Amino acid sequence: MPMYYMISDMLRESTLNKCLKGDSPYVGVISTQDWIETRDKFDLGIDLDLDLINMHTTKAEVNFDSLTGTFSIPDRSDIEGEPHQFAFVLDEKRIIFIDNSEYTNHIVRNIMHHKKWKAPSLERFIYDFLEEIIGGDVSLLDRYETELTNIEKKILEDTEHDDLEMTRLNDIRGDLLDLRTHYEQLLDLGQEFNENENNFFKKENLRYFDMFTNRIMRLQDIVASTREYTVQVRDLYQTQISAKQNRIMTVLTVVTTIFSPLTLIVGWYGMNFKYMPEFDYEYSYPIVIIVCIVIVVGLLIFFKKKKFL
Repeated sequence: MPMYYMISDMLRESTLNKCLKGDSPYVGVISTQDWIETRDKFDLGIDLDLDLINMHTTKAEVNFDSLTGTFSIPDRSDIEGEPHQFAFVLDEKRIIFIDNSEYTNHIVRNIMHHKKWKAPSLERFIYDFLEEIIGGDVSLLDRYETELTNIEKKILEDTEHDDLEMTRLNDIRGDLLDLRTHYEQLLDLGQEFNENENNFFKKENLRYFDMFTNRIMRLQDIVASTREYTVQVRDLYQTQISAKQNRIMTVLTVVTTIFSPLTLIVGWYGMNFKYMPEFDYEYSYPIVIIVCIVIVVGLLIFFKKKKFL
């Protein structure tokens, strides 16, 4: 169902006819089918038809008498999942969102219920809409950092850590990469609005887009530092694995070194030559046992002093 909202001191639900006849800017949230049926009523100077199928990026394009574009917003609960995709058309009086889901209308209604303006304008609404998209991202990035800190703590404490944690680490890196791309596209969008090529926006209101692009750049800095943190945690994990493997190899080397002389003794006396005098001596067996014990204890003391154990 198409929804229309007049922009006054706050968003107020209205109808298409009232919006078209009124002087106030307004917002529309409609489906693709609604756009096809009603696009001529808006009298928007669009050079080409909107591409309502390939909405894989967030971008804006300048037309003769309008600004069109698409949004591709990662789902914050599943960054690598299917994004929220919708299109928009705007001029100096209105912005029309073309969305077959409830995502856009949810944002607009949230603005309607929580925002009031002393100086209402289309620019201020667009700013609040963009802010809604990234509103919880600082908390999201904080959660990623906390999760990375916990993984790092487990590694440093040398507690049992398995491949699942490294899989999660790779997932976080992938999410951060997707968010970085998303912020780059939002930054380009904000700059396109700020250029105001068609003079749709009042010059004194362009500050809203400056505020938005500045916030996006701060989020980009946080994403960059968090991605660097994931690299450090991964390197720490690899270092711990290498250290553990080295300890195992050291133990195996010590064991091999200890048993080598014992193996030599066993091999020597296993030859069973007829004229080996030790075979006829009644204390040969105890002496060989004592010699083996002395060798083992001596090597253990040696390795202990050399800090191999």
